[in-house]
Amino acid sequence: MADKAYEPAHALCMEVLAADSQAAGAWFLLGVLAADHDNPGKAAELFGRAAALDLNDPRAPAQLARCLIALNRRDEALAHAQAAEARGPADALTLDTLGVVYSRAGLHGRAIGFFEAAFAREPGQASFAYNLAASRQFSGDFAGAEAAYAQALDIDPALYRAWSSRVQLRRQTPEANFLAELEAQFAAADRSAEARLHLGHALAKTHEDLGSYETALDWLIRAKAAKGRQVGYDPRADAELFAAARATYPAPASAGRGAASERPIFVVGLPRTGTTLVDRILSSHPEVTSAGELTNFGLILKRMTGSPGAFVLDETTLEAAGEIDLRRAGQAYLQSVGPLVAGEGRFVDKMPLNFVYAGLIHRALPDARIICLRRHPMDACLSNFRQLFATGFSYYDYAYDLAHTAAYYAGFDRLIAHWRAVLPAERFTELAYEDLVADQEGETRRLLAFCGLDFDPRCLAFHENAAPVATASSVQVRSPIYASSIGRWRRYGPGLAPLRQALDAAGVKVGDAD
Repeated sequence: MADKAYEPAHALCMEVLAADSQAAGAWFLLGVLAADHDNPGKAAELFGRAAALDLNDPRAPAQLARCLIALNRRDEALAHAQAAEARGPADALTLDTLGVVYSRAGLHGRAIGFFEAAFAREPGQASFAYNLAASRQFSGDFAGAEAAYAQALDIDPALYRAWSSRVQLRRQTPEANFLAELEAQFAAADRSAEARLHLGHALAKTHEDLGSYETALDWLIRAKAAKGRQVGYDPRADAELFAAARATYPAPASAGRGAASERPIFVVGLPRTGTTLVDRILSSHPEVTSAGELTNFGLILKRMTGSPGAFVLDETTLEAAGEIDLRRAGQAYLQSVGPLVAGEGRFVDKMPLNFVYAGLIHRALPDARIICLRRHPMDACLSNFRQLFATGFSYYDYAYDLAHTAAYYAGFDRLIAHWRAVLPAERFTELAYEDLVADQEGETRRLLAFCGLDFDPRCLAFHENAAPVATASSVQVRSPIYASSIGRWRRYGPGLAPLRQALDAAGVKVGDAD
C-alpha cells in the first residue's frame, strides 16, 4: 500500500479477510485504498468496520472522521475525531488527520495543537509543516505561518501550495521577494496544470506588489490557461442555474410559513467583494457570532429533495426544492448550525454562493436577513480572476477565463436585480463595497439597523476581532478598512480590454467611475 501497488495490496487484504473476517488491519487498509481513489463514502464504511473491530487503535476513527467531514457530515465526523482522541493518538499522520478534521469543521483553535504535535514528531514532512502554517495563518499568527511555510519549502522546494500561500502573507518588495525561485519552479512544472496555477498566481501577486500590473496580468493568464482547458467550463450551465434560481421565487409574495427565527444573517455575493469584511464587522457585535462559510443550507436542500447527481448546487436540485417542506428545511438548518454557535444569539452565515438560494432562504426562514455585497463590475471580475480558488470546488470554474468571468458576473447581476424586485426590503438588502469604504460608520449603522441590532462601536474596530479567519481575506481583515483596492482594474492597462468588452456585450453597465 505504501508503494501504491493497489491491486496486490487489495488481493492480500482479501486473502486475510477470507481467513479472518474480523481482521481490523485489513479493513483499515482497504479504507486507505478507497480513500486514495477519491471514494470517501466507501472509505468511511471500511474505516468504520476497522474502528469497531479494534477499540484501541486511533487511526481508523481518525480516518473515518476525515472521510465524514469530506462528505459534509460534520457532527458524525467530530464524534469520531473525539473517539480517536480518546484512544491516545501518537503517530504524526493521525495527529495531522485530526487537525485537518477540526480545521475543516471550523474549529481552528482546536486544530492547531494537533498540527504542532504532528510536525514536532515528523519535522521532515513538508505537508505537516504546510498544514501547521495554514492553521497559524487562519489564527492570525502571520509570523508563525511565514516560518512554517519556509520550513515546508526547505523540505520540499516544489511544494507549490506553500509558495502561493507564503507570498500572500506579506507585501513583496524589490529587496525581499521570491521571483527567481518562483520562475524556476514554474518552468519545472510544465506538465502540471495545478502547480502552474499556484506558482503563476504567486508570480502575479509578486509583480502586483512591485507595481508591474501588466506583467502580473500576463502571469495570471499563463497560470490559468492549462487548468482552464482541463476543467472545460461551459457558461450555459451557470446561466441555467441562475434561471432555475429565479424560478424558486418568481414574484413578490408572502414567504409563507417558514421556520420562525431572526437568528440567521446571510452575507452573500461574489467572492472577493467584501463578504468576509462584513462578516467581521457584524460578528464584532456582542450579540452576533460568525458561523463561517457554511454549506448547510444547500446540503439540507440536496438531502431533502433527493435529487440525483454529485453536485449540491444544480438546476435539478433547485427545481425540486419547490416541492419540499421548506419550513422543515429551515428548522433543519437552524438545528444544524446549533453546535457551531453558542447560545441563542444572532449568527452570520457568510457562504457567498448562498446568493443563489436567496428566494428559498426567504421561504424557509422568512425572518432571516440577507445582505448581498456588490462591487464595481470591473473590480469584481478582476478580483475573482485574481483569486486562487480551491480547485476541487467546481462552482468557481468560471474564474479561469476573463470572458467567462464577465458572463458569470452578468448572470449574477441579473439574479440580484430579480431578488431586489421580489424580496421584501426589510429582509434583503445590498451593500456596495465602495460605499462601505467611503462611509464605514454610516454603512455599519445601516447594516446593524437592517439586522435589528443596536449600534456598537466595536463593529468599527473589526480588525481587532481575534477570531480565526479561514478565507482568502485572512490577512486583509486583520487591518482597518483601506481604499487601495477600489479602482484596481485601472492599473492593468489594455490587457483588461477584453473583460470590459465582454461586460458591455452582456449588458452590464461599467461606466467610468471607480
